[in-house]
Amino acid sequence: MIGFEVIETYGEARAGVLKLNGLEIETPVFMPVGTNANVKLMRPSDLESVGVNIILGNAFHLMLKPGLDVIENHGGLHPFMSWKKAILTDSGGFQIFSLAEGSKVSDEGVELRSPINGSKVFITPEISMKVQKVLKSDIAMVLDQCVPPNADREIVEEAVERTYLWALRSKKAMEGSTQAVFGIVQGGTYRDLRVKSARQITSLEFDGYAIGGLSIGEEREKTLDMTEVTLEFLPKDKPRYFMGAGSPDLIVELVERGVDMFDSVFPTRLARHGAALTWKGRINVRASKYRFDKNPLDEECDCYVCKNFTRSYIQHLLDREEVLGQMLLTYHNIRFMMNFVSKMRKFILEKRFPEFKEKILSVYEKGVRCE
Repeated sequence: MIGFEVIETYGEARAGVLKLNGLEIETPVFMPVGTNANVKLMRPSDLESVGVNIILGNAFHLMLKPGLDVIENHGGLHPFMSWKKAILTDSGGFQIFSLAEGSKVSDEGVELRSPINGSKVFITPEISMKVQKVLKSDIAMVLDQCVPPNADREIVEEAVERTYLWALRSKKAMEGSTQAVFGIVQGGTYRDLRVKSARQITSLEFDGYAIGGLSIGEEREKTLDMTEVTLEFLPKDKPRYFMGAGSPDLIVELVERGVDMFDSVFPTRLARHGAALTWKGRINVRASKYRFDKNPLDEECDCYVCKNFTRSYIQHLLDREEVLGQMLLTYHNIRFMMNFVSKMRKFILEKRFPEFKEKILSVYEKGVRCE
């Protein structure tokens, strides 16, 4: 079961506590993505050691591999991956956008091509909810239709109506479940459609609400504008989740507008490409200039990597294509994100949020790097 309390605010920015099945999660919170029942290059014990309390899994991908029979045999996703903290599962709605080629969407459901073998997979709200029941995630997301940012208005209108229809069916399919269920607002970059979708979805009284279909290619100002429009119609006593935000500069802007929860592959993907997140900006550790650099990745970081390894050593590992280099960067980047949201929360509690925002935007806005 779920509970949520806002402890302090600064303007629209909120510091709160999300209670999930006996676990208290401080918000704002960042959720690392574990699509295939793992956060890439991280053990569950690593995630716990850097302060992660909730991760994201993907119902669609897990349904395909290893398959529900395997996970059900283990008693759910938690024991399957040996993760004792919270899990939020995405419904497959984003795959309607990311796997759009060859897909067929109707009011009944969506036919997608499996990214594994190309076979046809048909998903309905009822199937998605059944999958998430088997996974036994703490938070289940309703099935929605995510459309491209440049979609014609007529297509977006259809997606809004379908998202509402599917939300009704998803909610009904989860009756009797102890899992929390979040509704998702769509509407593309059309202000009136965002308002319409927000009113429709909030009328169904979900445990929390997500802002979907943004940060997928539209201009940053559109992202923020549509978020503001949506938030006006989301209840203040429920958690608000922006799906797919991971860069510090975007998150701080969204928190300022009243968002509580975030997920993204951003920090782990950066790590696999040799980049580190630091309090002075993003650095490319593959660069040859770090060959003799005996400094830690970030002098302000308290993680195991920064306490024990130099930039020089990690640059060497990356240069020799040793997987340990990517592992160390992943560990550091996730710890940075945990410290980032924790410090942001502290500044909200201390009524100093603008000071924190200014610091972050000075080094991360428009991709500024510390090189």
